[in-house]
Amino acid sequence: MSNTPENVQFTAEHEWARIDGDLLTVGITVYAADKLGEVVYVDLPEAGATVARGAVIAEVESTKSVGEIFAPVDGTIVEVNSAVVDSPELINDSPQGDGWLFTVRVAGDDAIAAAGFMDAEAYAALTEA
Repeated sequence: MSNTPENVQFTAEHEWARIDGDLLTVGITVYAADKLGEVVYVDLPEAGATVARGAVIAEVESTKSVGEIFAPVDGTIVEVNSAVVDSPELINDSPQGDGWLFTVRVAGDDAIAAAGFMDAEAYAALTEA
């Protein structure tokens, strides 16, 4: 997967998370962006919202379908990327760069371990299966 940075983890729901201490930056993967097609609308959670791992907290709508975004961990939304709300095409242009969706501060010491993230190799195997 040449479009996959090494410093991120992945979920089975095709989200990526860049982990920096107790703060995660989250977006959808290149694979998910490709499958969605042209993204036309993004609905993100509010900064300050408390989220529970596995709960649907955002939506990405494309010309093909609507994709639900799940909270990868229990935590609190710290920041949302308003640029993708104003310009949803950023998700297609740079899903693992400027197209990030939100940052979340992890609740609890074991929240990251509980998330069951995959490394790039495991995620590549999932998408190639």
